[in-house]
Amino acid sequence: MLMWLSAGIVLTLAAIVFIVAKWGNMRMIGVTPVKTLTFIAILFTSGLDVGLIMFPLTEFGGYADTAANPEYGFTNPLAIEFGFWGFFIWSFYFLTCFYFCVIEPKVKFFEISWVKFIHNVIIIGTCAFTAFLLLSNLPWYLPSLGDGESIVPAFYLIVFAAIAFSVYSSTDIKFVRILSISTTWMFITLIVFMWGSAFVWGNSDMAQYFEATTMMGGYFANIQNFLFPINDYHAFYLFWWFAWSIMIGQFTSRFVGGLKTYQVLAAMLIFPSIPIALWFGVLYHYHDAGLDTTGIRNIAMVFVGIVFVINSLDSLIRLYTDNLNLSSQRLGKVKYFALNFIALCALTLLFKFDFLEIQWVGALVIGLFYCCLGYILYSKLGRVRNIDSSPKENELDFKKIDTAH
Repeated sequence: MLMWLSAGIVLTLAAIVFIVAKWGNMRMIGVTPVKTLTFIAILFTSGLDVGLIMFPLTEFGGYADTAANPEYGFTNPLAIEFGFWGFFIWSFYFLTCFYFCVIEPKVKFFEISWVKFIHNVIIIGTCAFTAFLLLSNLPWYLPSLGDGESIVPAFYLIVFAAIAFSVYSSTDIKFVRILSISTTWMFITLIVFMWGSAFVWGNSDMAQYFEATTMMGGYFANIQNFLFPINDYHAFYLFWWFAWSIMIGQFTSRFVGGLKTYQVLAAMLIFPSIPIALWFGVLYHYHDAGLDTTGIRNIAMVFVGIVFVINSLDSLIRLYTDNLNLSSQRLGKVKYFALNFIALCALTLLFKFDFLEIQWVGALVIGLFYCCLGYILYSKLGRVRNIDSSPKENELDFKKIDTAH
């Protein structure tokens, strides 16, 4: 599996270099373009899930234990956490965003029946995994509802309610902009609240925080170590990012609003990484200083985590229902809601019982990458070589989002 993962990373890096070299100055225009700040908000909130909120505090200690995990010894825990979530791995989304915006309309690889089937299996499976992550982390963050270890009925109700809200919001694309922008502001508010709780209302030394944030430089000083899997846990993360890459790329490609290709790459690498770095810096201070996060802090993190889940599921549900022609307009809202809600709840339980693993989904995505490359080289090379713009029918009209459904 590690060799297969490395092969996927090699293909991704090579493809990105080729795209920037050949089409770097070409303007990318999606089917439903939005302004740049809205595009970044959609990218950030759709491309991340509850793990961003809930994982770091449970992971810093493991990254710091270099006696048990010597492979982490090349840098510090904060840099490793950032390396698993920030900067380089967002290039996966750039590759697929560019492909679906510019190349897929000419190639139509994902319209082939067997490819479409696998693609939608990937999307649906990843939706369920996102809900499962929320379910599995709630005991740690809301111990007051249980014993801090077991998943109790209240946690199932929370997750199923998030799924229900996501299915409903996916019935109309106008909710995308509302959800994305509001989620972004909620996340920024959470960062400010956690920072203020430690340094304004608490007794922490602010100098310690700024000293800790400089540790993030350990990522950029050792970025080559993050390109390929450090160990099995890092491989899990990379497979996870691959699992998300095709569907997030397809979803965000429709919203690109006229940026040049190199600008889209820079925006995807830099802008999501800034709030991630600020958030991890705050959380690392809580970990390093031994600050308590129980009570209102945990509730705030869980709330924002749930909103992230709703945002991600909303985009993914809309994507696979569009691909399968199972839209709410065709089925009716009642049938649409029942079908998606029951399916996602059932699949979430399959992850709970270890019947499915996200690594399998990521490996399947890498397989699709190579199949797509082979298909282009075999029968569509001339069309791809002659591409000099986004599809002509894609107009830079920022009002389209107001009339789309």
